Amino acid sequence: MVYQEKRQCLARKRHRVSKLTLFLCASILSTPCMADMLAAEKWINNEFKESTLTKEQQMKEMQWFINAARPFKGMTIRVVSERIDTHVYEAKVLAKAFQEITGIKLVHEITGEDDVVKKIATQIELDYSIYDAYINDSDFIGTHYRSGKVVSLTDFMAGEGKEVTLPSLDLEDFIGLSFTTGPDGKLYQLPDQQFANLYWYRADWFDRADFKASFKKLYGYELGVPQNWSAYEDIAEFFTIHVKTIDGKKIYGHMDYGKKDPSLGWRFSDAWLSMAGAGDKGIPNGLPVDEWGIRVEDCHPVGASVSRGGALNGPAAVYAITKFIEWLNKFAPPEAKSMNFSQAGAVPGQGTIAQQIFWYTAFTAALTDPKLPVMNSDGVPKWRMAPSPRGPYWEKGMKLGYQDTGSWTFMTSTPLKNRKAAWLYAQFVTSKTVSLQKMLIGLTPIRNSDIMSDKMTKVAYKYGGLIEFYRSKARVAWTPTGSNVPDYPGLSDLWWKNISLAVNGQLSPQEAMNKMAAEMDERLMALEQKGQERCAPRMNPQKDESYWLNQPGAPKAKLANEKPQGVTLPYESALEAWN
Repeated sequence: MVYQEKRQCLARKRHRVSKLTLFLCASILSTPCMADMLAAEKWINNEFKESTLTKEQQMKEMQWFINAARPFKGMTIRVVSERIDTHVYEAKVLAKAFQEITGIKLVHEITGEDDVVKKIATQIELDYSIYDAYINDSDFIGTHYRSGKVVSLTDFMAGEGKEVTLPSLDLEDFIGLSFTTGPDGKLYQLPDQQFANLYWYRADWFDRADFKASFKKLYGYELGVPQNWSAYEDIAEFFTIHVKTIDGKKIYGHMDYGKKDPSLGWRFSDAWLSMAGAGDKGIPNGLPVDEWGIRVEDCHPVGASVSRGGALNGPAAVYAITKFIEWLNKFAPPEAKSMNFSQAGAVPGQGTIAQQIFWYTAFTAALTDPKLPVMNSDGVPKWRMAPSPRGPYWEKGMKLGYQDTGSWTFMTSTPLKNRKAAWLYAQFVTSKTVSLQKMLIGLTPIRNSDIMSDKMTKVAYKYGGLIEFYRSKARVAWTPTGSNVPDYPGLSDLWWKNISLAVNGQLSPQEAMNKMAAEMDERLMALEQKGQERCAPRMNPQKDESYWLNQPGAPKAKLANEKPQGVTLPYESALEAWN
């Protein structure tokens, strides 16, 4: 049988096949032979030319996938992810490649992030398999670890999934594993894409001599990359109130969004409070109080309100919400208040925004379109990204912003055979054969080898500081929601439902945060009563707020001056802060 298989394989020489394909087909006796290897070679030659691997290494990696997939050929696997460029590329291109190479059929569904949250929460609750895998934000790490419904990849790769785990997966090459590791030290999710919220600004406007002179005269210091929220506010005021128009167009010194919508919550759960300085020191998340304002003791959440030692309704959090609303009303386009995340994302590219304090780098690819007014004819953007400015409560050693880490997540309720087949797909779209090309498409890096590659050095000029950020040591200070949050889907909706009341003027920022903190404590108490086995909430008794405000760290007492002198740096000096 082996002789016959080899003979059939070698007889295919009449096809235009590389010597490498013939060698692999002839020398590895378990190979089903030509069709799959021809498909792999076609994809490598056409779509996956950019890789940190040699073509020979790519072919060997694909050879492994072909062999590992043989027991699952003909199966249909269903996965789901949020709607960003990287996942659209996976669904439209990589799913097709995987199917042609392995024979495993893929249904890769794209939907809104809030819908992904609902779907995965439903599967956890029902303990019934709906999808075979999810690309789900690592913000869920606290939920996944505690639920007992999510597969520990550490255990899976060493046990039931050992034979379907790629030998060249190279976990140490992934830059986001600290975000997807539970308090027990085990890996629960495999990073698929990452993007950060950074400061974005129009470098061409900031470099104008007339604007520099006017700003210095008005504010007493140089126009440059803001290092604190005071400078950001001054710059927002300068462009909106004093410059007003450029080339006959009305311009604005700030951009954000304020529609009552689940995406409004992301603006705050994605570390807005940490930028202001509401939490404690600690990377990846503050301890004992994190950027959600939740206090933990020995991994057990003990409260979000100041009266229980949390910081969700403390002075720093109220300051952060106050500034968000003030800047939105004073310095952003009037229509911004009625926009959501997706609608607002395209606005900086239209050429009327001077800066944005909290800009997701997932929009980088979209803002490099040469047709946009924010691009130069030589392909260099007129904009740059830089480290985020810090609020007055921020202290050195705290996280500075948010980094989204969409990660492959597998449920214990998924049948083992389906889980194995889906795990193969997850490894395929994160493999070194594929990952560099995927990074060039979506600009959401996951591998250090891709970030440091010669290819990224050559194209870095196109991306306004993105590659410099990911090559810096400071990228670890931009982190996702951590394990302090015990039930992300059960707690995350509190943000947009309460913040919207303050944005619309129905409640003051203090009233809105008091309401939210009380509701979060109630939900934490419900989880305590439910009796989770791992790191369940153990709520602190309520005390007078003055007790906690007088303790070291968060929650922090109100500062006498919440607007210190503005501080800016030239762009090159601001980049040095990343290192």
